[in-house]
Amino acid sequence: MHTSVTIIGAGLGGLALARVLHIHGVSVTVYEAEPSPEARAQGGLLDIHDYNGQLALKAAGLMDEFHAIVLEGRQAMRILDRDGTVLLDEPDDGMGGRPEVQRGDLRQILLDSLPAGTVRWGHKVSRTRALGEGRHEVTFADGTTVVTSLLVGADGAWSRVRPLLSTATPRYIGKSVVETYLFDAATRHPATAKAVGGGMLMAPSPGREIFAHREKDDTLHAYVGLSEPQDWFGSIDFADPAKATAMIAQEFDGWAPELTALITDSDVAPVLRPLYALPAGHRWDRVPGVTLLGDAAHLAAPNGEGANLAMLDGAELGEALAAHPDDIEAALAEYERAMFPRSAETVTDQMPEVDAHGLIEWFAEKGQ
Repeated sequence: MHTSVTIIGAGLGGLALARVLHIHGVSVTVYEAEPSPEARAQGGLLDIHDYNGQLALKAAGLMDEFHAIVLEGRQAMRILDRDGTVLLDEPDDGMGGRPEVQRGDLRQILLDSLPAGTVRWGHKVSRTRALGEGRHEVTFADGTTVVTSLLVGADGAWSRVRPLLSTATPRYIGKSVVETYLFDAATRHPATAKAVGGGMLMAPSPGREIFAHREKDDTLHAYVGLSEPQDWFGSIDFADPAKATAMIAQEFDGWAPELTALITDSDVAPVLRPLYALPAGHRWDRVPGVTLLGDAAHLAAPNGEGANLAMLDGAELGEALAAHPDDIEAALAEYERAMFPRSAETVTDQMPEVDAHGLIEWFAEKGQ
């Protein structure tokens, strides 16, 4: 393949694509808005599934590196009622197909697998435009430009590449999560550490939920979900952490203290994360020289599949391009034919807003 591939976004999907292309000897450059790999924290735990995310890592030749960063025991799962009653307690028997890793560690093994200079840091895209005959121009915030015959948007929810293909924009789903962290949990927050257990805690209720993971270094990372309009969250002053924490905790009045401590005892200021999604079944007509992957293509409400799908998108696109070195359009069409139905299927598999008993029934119906 003689055409150099231009990827916008150094997330997991973009890096998986870059790695697979590198293995096949295809020239690739990744442009990333962040100034460096250490510019910000990379999020919490990811369960990497044997039916999608791990397939991508196999295609990238990184399974040994992946196994080295797996956190043992983190596939354990507990479902608690709001009063703290444990309704389901599934230990990690080592036989599950969804081992947990830290997102930052996974991103790092992908970065380390690429030649120096593949990722160009500090390149925030301000505009993209079509030049005709499959060529596109990308303009960065500093005024520099690059012209490419093959452009891939791996730049997430607010993709600057997506408008070349689609007029769709993400819409607020009516729910936000508030992130908190408790450090040195076993010694400083023993009751909450016991409630969370060794892996994931789920304490759902219609319109309100608390999910938490036990991460490495004895850290509890919680996601406190509330189904409210954005104006409701706008009335909370998150610049005042103590006041914001108190207002969020008030919404969980009557819940067990070992659960609400994930809000009130946070060792960091609470961080608001509004949730957005693209229209279900989002797709586009084939446009020469450009495509999307990951959240840029199929942003959905969190369901455990986003990172996995992004990596599989990247790996399959890379393999399609390597298989059709003289026909880029055939490669892009092949990739999109598989990607569209796969991403649409996962959108229909969202966790319902039910209480703990209802969630257990839902898992049973799904055979999980």
